[in-house]
Amino acid sequence: MTFQLPDDSTPFGQSVRRRVHEEYLIWLTTVDTRGMPQPAPIWFWWDEAASNFLVYNLAHARRLDFVRRNSQVALHFDGYGTGSGIIVFTGHAQVSTFESPADQHPHYLAKYRHWMTSKFGSPEQFAAEYSVALRISPIKVRGSSS
Repeated sequence: MTFQLPDDSTPFGQSVRRRVHEEYLIWLTTVDTRGMPQPAPIWFWWDEAASNFLVYNLAHARRLDFVRRNSQVALHFDGYGTGSGIIVFTGHAQVSTFESPADQHPHYLAKYRHWMTSKFGSPEQFAAEYSVALRISPIKVRGSSS
């Protein structure tokens, strides 16, 4: 069964949908070889059709090794600095070899072009550095709308 975002007729569902489409950062937590959680802020794109997240990574990012050993991950949005509005997804991540480079992925590029240019010089340079894609498939989502 494919994961579905919460019903947008509820305040929580509305909050989840707004944040997966409007937020620029989400925290990805992987598990290292000693079983310790390893959180990191990441750029992401929510793929509505596939019901999963797309993330590009440095080729030598340790999280890729962690995911290959243990695909269980968590993603969460911050709590607005107040601890409210926390949204947590749990699921599985896997390296995807079928993705276009980040600078050729129209949705990801539209979302992050400005940051790719300001922080890396160009979308092409970002794509050259962040060349490994992960697809993160949620199983559950929990949290609060406020």
